[in-house]
Amino acid sequence: MSAARASAASLVTPAEIARLAKVTRAAVSNWRKRYEDFPAPVRGTGRTALFDLAEVRSWLDRHRKGDDPSPEVVLWHALRTRYGSEMVRGLADVSRLLTTGSAQDLEPDLIPLIHDLLEERAPAEVLTALVERMSAGEYTSTPRLVRAISHFAGPVTGTVYDPACGIGSLLLAFATPGTSLAGQECHKAAARLAGARLKLVDPDAAVRVGDSLRHDQWDRLRAELVVCDPPVNAADWGREDLLLDARWEFGVPTRAEGELAWLQHCYSHVAPGGRAVVVMPPSVAYRKAGRRIRAELIRRGALSEVIALPPGMAALHAQPVQLWLLDRPVHAESGRDTVRMVDLSANDPDETLEPIASQITDVPLIDLLDEDVDLTPARYVAAQHVDHLAEYAAACAAVATTLHELRELLPELGKGLGTLDGPSIKVADLVRAGLVSLTDDGATSTSDRLDTDFLRGFLSSAANVKRATSGSGSFRTDVTGSRIPQLSVDEQRRYGAAFRAFEEFDRLLAELAKLGQRATSLGRDGLTLGALRPEPGN
Repeated sequence: MSAARASAASLVTPAEIARLAKVTRAAVSNWRKRYEDFPAPVRGTGRTALFDLAEVRSWLDRHRKGDDPSPEVVLWHALRTRYGSEMVRGLADVSRLLTTGSAQDLEPDLIPLIHDLLEERAPAEVLTALVERMSAGEYTSTPRLVRAISHFAGPVTGTVYDPACGIGSLLLAFATPGTSLAGQECHKAAARLAGARLKLVDPDAAVRVGDSLRHDQWDRLRAELVVCDPPVNAADWGREDLLLDARWEFGVPTRAEGELAWLQHCYSHVAPGGRAVVVMPPSVAYRKAGRRIRAELIRRGALSEVIALPPGMAALHAQPVQLWLLDRPVHAESGRDTVRMVDLSANDPDETLEPIASQITDVPLIDLLDEDVDLTPARYVAAQHVDHLAEYAAACAAVATTLHELRELLPELGKGLGTLDGPSIKVADLVRAGLVSLTDDGATSTSDRLDTDFLRGFLSSAANVKRATSGSGSFRTDVTGSRIPQLSVDEQRRYGAAFRAFEEFDRLLAELAKLGQRATSLGRDGLTLGALRPEPGN
């Protein structure tokens, strides 16, 4: 090995030191600040600094770093022992000590463990590390969802408000210079934890306790941005007590549409010129109960964008979710004439959130205000990016092929005597003799003396259908009272072939109807969208 390679192999980055000592990168950063004897970098600065591996190992041994469980691990296990499933309350108690110095809610033996951790890290880093260890639950939004909301919310200056802030994860994404943070949360411990997390990065941030729908603690607040990942499927959201509430400017939600109550609550707190970004389950986009409210959102120009996110964004389930973006215009008339639909549902949730052209379409309001008022992005994005010319040509070719097959299917029939005067036999007798089997798929011959298509064809005759119909007009599945003529096997097979041809003709006729509808739909849409035009001479 050359001297240059040996030298390079003896150098380590701060990240490699962290892995070596089994701590976080933040811990290594704090060691460099707090310990005067920490090895100086051989070259580089900050995250790109390189340290002599032998010197680092010697320092770690001298200070007994990495031999024992880190203070963070020790504290976490101690908290789990004390609080069990109530870790939100445990972290809220820790946050009180970190922000105010008060340890009134903590067991005495936990206090020195917290101080040990504070020797290595700043209070905000300690709380962040502990929160990251807590599994996702109903009081936190996932990092994926936080990233998506902050991406589509865009830059913001002014007040950012979250009426269901949980432990504050979503609001923290907007803790930047020029913003002030406000939140509300009904769970007391979660609200305490959220307030502490926010104050560690913004001393003026405030989180109030209470149910935002029933007891709005920020009723006079108007924010430049409202973000919310509200509770879902909450039937008891207080509808009976809030029927006359002024927040329902687009309509009073039904008991089943609690998400639309949260949406309107968020919008009521948006300042003129501001916007709201609200997480919605996909069913809110098409459920019949919410149609009137969706229509009002569109008519009044409040809804600007619906974004279908990929599965894996939510904390408590793997189902996809949507983001609804609402704008409150500065003036009464917004002038909006389209709603942007974005379909990212097939994307990787960890990859880019920037949609490509084929995932976006701007839908005219009039096209949304139909009988369903369906706001599902895929419905419009897919239609907009159809190759109408190719699809229409393929549909027309399929119609022509099916028409040709239909012409070939109809059997040639000659003139009959007008009646079948020969003997007939009851199906019940054939069943008892073991010659016919009755299943959910219909009657089937079990003998080479009886053709199945012949049997089924005669069972569908008008006389036999009448026998299988009760006096009240209800259809009975029991066809044992039906009768079929007694013919030779060769004659049965000729009849059976004809019946089989008619069966296939019926099937193709139904298929032709679908193909025809497809062709006419593509043709009409292509003409009205400008993707197609009539050929000269048509």
